[in-house]
Amino acid sequence: MPRVKGGTVTRRRRKRVLKLAKGYYGSKHALFKTAKQQVMKSGQYAYRDRRQKKREFRKLWIARINAAARLNDLSYSRLMHGLKQAGIEVNRKMLSDLAINDEKAFAQLADKAKDALK
Repeated sequence: MPRVKGGTVTRRRRKRVLKLAKGYYGSKHALFKTAKQQVMKSGQYAYRDRRQKKREFRKLWIARINAAARLNDLSYSRLMHGLKQAGIEVNRKMLSDLAINDEKAFAQLADKAKDALK
């Protein structure tokens, strides 16, 4: 039986990995073995961080809402509780945007939350 040389298939696979590793530091972008390890690890980081990004943004929105709420003499938790009791359903992303770009509208929401708490 003749010997099979897997040259083109192997070269294509290695080129694909090295292309994904483009821009990595040191031998990680040049040597196939280390490049393959780093591409695998990078994929794990990317998968993990797609989920962590959602957590980080929620933390940022809450920090912004809290800062704006305290300017209106409320804590974050009391503001959110008051809005819920008032029947106002605004998500944290939009509340954060209002706190930054439209302080008057945020102040009106804070007033409605205060009224609902009484």
